[in-house]
Amino acid sequence: MANHVSSLKRVRQTERKTAVNRANKSRIRGSLRLLREAIQKGDVQAASEQYRKTASALDKSVQKGVLHANTASRYKSRLNARVKALATTKAA
Repeated sequence: MANHVSSLKRVRQTERKTAVNRANKSRIRGSLRLLREAIQKGDVQAASEQYRKTASALDKSVQKGVLHANTASRYKSRLNARVKALATTKAA
């Protein structure tokens, strides 16, 4: 354990930031899971609504520094492709 006052403060700050980052990551994972479940069920309306929420959560995570911008962009691109594919198969 650290002995210096500045080191102790840094430990406290790290614990707080870790808790915030963990909560943000958990929110993202939950949103991704709900979207994947909606796609799996084949519900186009629910999938498109959940995609909007998931994309928003991903963008917020980039702003907070939880995810890298390219990672969020990759997630959004792949998920949007799946939602579009689902919509076209249901329309046909």
